Amino acid sequence: MTDPYRGFAGPETPRPQSAHDGRDGTGFVRPVLWLLLVVFAVGNMVTSSIGGLSVFVGIGFGVATLACAVALVAHHRRHGRRS
Repeated sequence: MTDPYRGFAGPETPRPQSAHDGRDGTGFVRPVLWLLLVVFAVGNMVTSSIGGLSVFVGIGFGVATLACAVALVAHHRRHGRRS
């Protein structure tokens, strides 16, 4: 019995290699973003728990944490997960 979802496709061909296979220098972006995310999140927690610091310092750490998280999601959607 044939697979009804396969259609009339010919034999499977191997997937072409991605242009982003790690040799173009993007392999360091994800670890750096994770490191910055952790540093900014810890900075946000510390500034939130210490009184006397400016509120804007805590807000700055929070915005930087959010920016790193958004950049990680965008990088993941653009490049996918590599093993």
